[in-house]
Amino acid sequence: MLKTARPGARMEGSMTIEVTDAADRHRFEATVDGEIAGFAEYIRSANLVVYPHTVVEPAFEGRGVGGALARAALEDAKGRGLPVLAICPFIAAWMRKHPEFLDLAYQNRSSVSD
Repeated sequence: MLKTARPGARMEGSMTIEVTDAADRHRFEATVDGEIAGFAEYIRSANLVVYPHTVVEPAFEGRGVGGALARAALEDAKGRGLPVLAICPFIAAWMRKHPEFLDLAYQNRSSVSD
């Protein structure tokens, strides 16, 4: 079970996952005991945030790192009032499993017609 240890941190069993926004690298990074366990890249503008790619290091797969990254990234978007274009299949699937974040999904509202 994943529970909040402190802002930006999640605990999975006895493992604490710390997620930070590495804005200079345009990604959220998850660390465990100071070691990078994974990251979720983003492209952020004033009107939209795109999540194109998420990586979890093999040694940390299945231990809640991806979920901690997805939650932190989506909470950040929600806090900024930005819609989310989840190109990354993991982030998109995570959003579907957590309907409280579905309202963030980008909706193309173009009225252009041929």
